Amino acid sequence: MTFQLVCEIEPPTKPDLTHVRHQIGTLGKLAHSFLIPDNHIGRATVSSVAVAHEVQSMGGRSIACLNSRDRNLLGLRRDLLTAAAYGVDQFLFVYGDKPTVGNRTSDLTVRSMIEEAREFSPSFRVGAAAGLRPLPTWKRAADFLFVQVSFSLDALLRWREQNQVDVPVYAGVMVLASQQHAQRLAAAIPDIDIPSELVERLGEDRMAGVEAACEQVLRLRDSGAFDGVHLIPVARYRDVESRLHDTL
Repeated sequence: MTFQLVCEIEPPTKPDLTHVRHQIGTLGKLAHSFLIPDNHIGRATVSSVAVAHEVQSMGGRSIACLNSRDRNLLGLRRDLLTAAAYGVDQFLFVYGDKPTVGNRTSDLTVRSMIEEAREFSPSFRVGAAAGLRPLPTWKRAADFLFVQVSFSLDALLRWREQNQVDVPVYAGVMVLASQQHAQRLAAAIPDIDIPSELVERLGEDRMAGVEAACEQVLRLRDSGAFDGVHLIPVARYRDVESRLHDTL
């Protein structure tokens, strides 16, 4: 199987898809598919299903992320109906970060979302996220897994060795856009261990985060342990494309 590059799109917070289209156009020859987050930083963005449809209208393959935080059962069924009408049939189900406004709904879990999607349509492909810890048994029923972002190749390889599954597994790789970005990420997600030397390099070289992420992608490919990577380029997607275009 070809090593797959799943590129995450930065969804718009305003009713304008121009920037989304530019990301798709820039990364289209590099990415095998695109992941569209769902209100991923706890604030409202354009529907992931709508953006997934836009990806497909531009000739790409899409995975729409849906979180349990923002919807009840009726809301999930609405989104599955909308996705089916648009021809969107791949999903990543997640819990969802803390919202910046409002409260969580407690109607759904990732597990119940997977079960609901299976019942809605056997043709849907559904994935789940995995932390760097033992994989719960129920997540083995997913069609694919996205492993959390890590800046340690060794940690990812240890997790893969300890969690044998027969579905595609994609390792998380994130571009650090700046030293401030690295510091915010470390504060928000304490279990992400960002190497101090990388943080220092980011203060001296604005391209250090791009270079580190691209190197990590190539090391993961060469390891043979993963089916692909889930790459989060943030605003540096042009730089990522120029560095990986001739190597993947």
